Amino acid sequence: MEVVIIRKNILPWTVSFIFLLLWEIIARIVNADYIFPSPIKIVTALWEYRELLFLVHMPYTMSITIIGLLISVILGIFLAVLMDFNEKIENAIYPIIVTSQTIPITALAPLFILWFGYGMTSKIVVCVIITFFPITISVHDGFKNTKKEYIELMVSFGASRWDIFKKLKVMSALPSLFSALKMAIPISIIGAAIGEWLGAQKGLGYFSKRMMTQLNGAGSFAPVVLLSLVTIILVIIVSIIERKVLKHWRSAM
Repeated sequence: MEVVIIRKNILPWTVSFIFLLLWEIIARIVNADYIFPSPIKIVTALWEYRELLFLVHMPYTMSITIIGLLISVILGIFLAVLMDFNEKIENAIYPIIVTSQTIPITALAPLFILWFGYGMTSKIVVCVIITFFPITISVHDGFKNTKKEYIELMVSFGASRWDIFKKLKVMSALPSLFSALKMAIPISIIGAAIGEWLGAQKGLGYFSKRMMTQLNGAGSFAPVVLLSLVTIILVIIVSIIERKVLKHWRSAM
């Protein structure tokens, strides 16, 4: 078992190392740090700007991400439950939910900045609009995919609609919810960064844009790398929670 685990871990690390090595070689050949910095230069920039990145800009971006993600989860689950309980509501709002994702967020973000200002609110709105969709659709599909045989069995035992929802549909939708969360985390971080790019006074997206105007390629890449690492860590945490919750649920069944 340990040998299998080691082999599984070796492959992604090996591929990552080869990718970074090729990147370093190509960057040295190109020799244009302002547009294509090497990984070593990016790591150096991370260390050079560590205080600004970790103490000023990262807390701001993560606050937007967490608040936006929480609102999206609450809104997404609420809409999914609403559509599951009433077919007329589903027919009315489902097209609107889908349509909301067809409008380019880069076209709406400047309007949100005009409406809500350059503060955190406008970035949270951007984050929520692009994040709630996968949560809503995934949880709704999780409710819909509940096996009819189980529903019919509970009905035959006299279970109410609320009992069926609470004891069967919620458990059936749990895997879909966790899958949606793993999709929503990187999307929410992208939404926060886009909002900061289009208008902000601080944040990792703002910092990257500021470094770009100074033709500092390594400085522009540094917050991007930091956002990627944070995304990976958050997705891993959600995956661990998912395994524990689903394992507990299956053992309870």
